[in-house]
Amino acid sequence: MNANTSGPSPAEWDEGVRLLSQTARDLPAGRHQFHKELLMAQIQQEQRTETAAPVRARRFRLPRPAITLPVVATALAGAVVAVLMMPGGTEAGGLATGPAMTTPVGAATTNGVPELLDRISLAAAEVPQQGIKPGQYIYIESQTADTFLKTVGDKTTLASYELHRRQIWASPDGTKGWLIDPAVNDSPEGETLSLPDELGNTRVAGLNAPSYDYLAKLTADPDELLAKIYKETEGMGNSPEQQAFTTIGDLLGESYPPAALYPALFRAAAKIPGVVVVQDAVDAVGRPGVAVARLDENSGQREEWIFERNTHVFLGKRTVQVNENRGQQALIKPGTITFTSAITNRAIVDGIKRTPSRVG
Repeated sequence: MNANTSGPSPAEWDEGVRLLSQTARDLPAGRHQFHKELLMAQIQQEQRTETAAPVRARRFRLPRPAITLPVVATALAGAVVAVLMMPGGTEAGGLATGPAMTTPVGAATTNGVPELLDRISLAAAEVPQQGIKPGQYIYIESQTADTFLKTVGDKTTLASYELHRRQIWASPDGTKGWLIDPAVNDSPEGETLSLPDELGNTRVAGLNAPSYDYLAKLTADPDELLAKIYKETEGMGNSPEQQAFTTIGDLLGESYPPAALYPALFRAAAKIPGVVVVQDAVDAVGRPGVAVARLDENSGQREEWIFERNTHVFLGKRTVQVNENRGQQALIKPGTITFTSAITNRAIVDGIKRTPSRVG
């Protein structure tokens, strides 16, 4: 779900704005990666700010959440785009901004990749998983932040949204859901994800729009699983290998892989060329760990999946700029964290807006 981030022209961004606005209400990554990527700011907010000046382009939230993701959003996931400034300097979405997030670029090595992913697979196989009953929902809570190009008038700078809580609910079949994320919606109540597609049809789950029921039917054979990923993501992203890595990474974030599939995802990832280990990585809430990562040679960004060093429990993801950029994208220096997230709760709950009971 990564896109070419070599530096689109303003006209290209305007076209992306138009297309993404048309599908904003269809979304769950989000993955993005992502980045960034991955629900968009809602249409009503856009309408309120169309006449605000100065404006260059709307900023889209692209964390690549893995509940529903239209192809048009997929085409832009992974890109760092401009933020719309409203009168008084308030950004769409209502979150405060600060300086760009940065980190030392950790050394990467191919040594020990199969062994680490094997240990992660074994740990994943031992994770107890709660069954899902009719009427229940998958609940995922995370802390997330991202860095972006902020354009006001003719001046573009690099800024980041503050770390904030993101909550998402999804039914097992993927047709119903809810999102609360201040980077996406100004309302503390959030917004529904229980909407049909642009043609009025009930959404059909797939690899880039997975539901629990869909994932439960996938093969747990790593070779067959990876072959399916390559086939169904053909032509997407900057390379087949990077897209496969990103697709698996999306499933680790805002989805609930069934017990049999969870370890298979890691064993499939071990077969992707270019996967490396980064010994020192930190998730969005500061938890240190070891990362399984891959560098996108086109964008110069490295996607990192972060695991607790001893238990190998998945903590979260981040995307780090590793190589120099050109043009306006050169503002994104090596060491810039363009996206970071930390999973803080993943559970089965009895309804939308219900949260797990906490002990103590």
